[in-house]
Amino acid sequence: MALWCRYPLQRLRFLLFFFAVPAYLAAQAQSSLDAQAAQRASSLERAGNYPDAQEAWLAVLTATPDSAEAHAHLGLTYALQGKYDQAVPQYRAALKLQPQMPGVEMDLGLALFKEAHLAEAIEPLEKASKESPLDTRAKLLLGMCYYGTAKYVSAVPLLRAAVEQAPTNLELRLTLAQSCLWATEYSCALDEYQEILKQDPNSAQADMIAGQALDAKGDASGAIAQFRAAETAAPNTPDLHFGLGYLLWKQGQIIEAEHEFRAEINLEPNHGQALTYLGDIAIKNNQWEDASNDLQRALSQPGAVRLTFFDMGIIAEHEKRYPQAVDNFKRAIAMDPKVPDAHWRLARLWQTMGETEQAKEEFVRVRQLQASKADPLVQQMAHLHSLTPP
Repeated sequence: MALWCRYPLQRLRFLLFFFAVPAYLAAQAQSSLDAQAAQRASSLERAGNYPDAQEAWLAVLTATPDSAEAHAHLGLTYALQGKYDQAVPQYRAALKLQPQMPGVEMDLGLALFKEAHLAEAIEPLEKASKESPLDTRAKLLLGMCYYGTAKYVSAVPLLRAAVEQAPTNLELRLTLAQSCLWATEYSCALDEYQEILKQDPNSAQADMIAGQALDAKGDASGAIAQFRAAETAAPNTPDLHFGLGYLLWKQGQIIEAEHEFRAEINLEPNHGQALTYLGDIAIKNNQWEDASNDLQRALSQPGAVRLTFFDMGIIAEHEKRYPQAVDNFKRAIAMDPKVPDAHWRLARLWQTMGETEQAKEEFVRVRQLQASKADPLVQQMAHLHSLTPP
């Protein structure tokens, strides 16, 4: 449970018990096949003797290589043995020969889903959903694929429908709440939070979702309170201390924020964003060596954020390594050109270096940009989600 926010694909796999049975059944007609061979293969399949059924369908397919039915049944026997990578090409072959074959789009989508090929699974599942509008499995699978491929706006209505069918399923409710959050439907996320509390009053994951939603709605104190509640319920939840630290950092509560970032590092020594914000705090405290060490460690992790390069530019400027400072400020600007701080720093640096014209151009850009606010926590947490391994 504790890994949920950081590893959404694990949550998708956890829900696979909903989809244990493929849709294509052995009772399909065998009119285009050798009746005796097909009947034997079907009998083995129905008896649950999938290895022998596999061999029997391979024999049928050897005799009739253009049979959509044999390809579909062979795919089914592979899938029922958990050989989804071998099932997929058989389902594709069946659909190429007979595009409207009932149930095969669903089975293809299911096999791709179980192989974590979520983007590929979307097309067959969309077709399966249209083919069988009342099949809730197809819609739920499709919703989970949208969720796993960051198409949260599309995921929300499908997951909401699934939750209505299974209102006591906390896994689904948490997934819906997270989708609502990342789809910027914050009221939906908070509504789901209230429903989750009725079943699990100590859900740290739900508290974190609610905290991010409240922060995005401008309720900083409410957001901090939710993360404090999550900290009480499950203090070792990944990213929890980072999230609370970031909320405190935004409020200027630097000492408390540093404590939370260090707590995150104690749980995950290579947490790139926690290291970045520790480096930023060290700069504010004129602890240049500590700042450099933390930021260098952050840069060695995948997915360094804008602030990492911005702060590295400040350190390089402080040490009069001006070319390196220019490079880092430019990297920060490239990652988000609408934030004025790196433009302003670069303009001053150009002045120091005697590059008057370039300094003037940057100062013009600074005047054109409004003072920026710190990003909502949900954007920081979404960045962590984007680093999730498959």
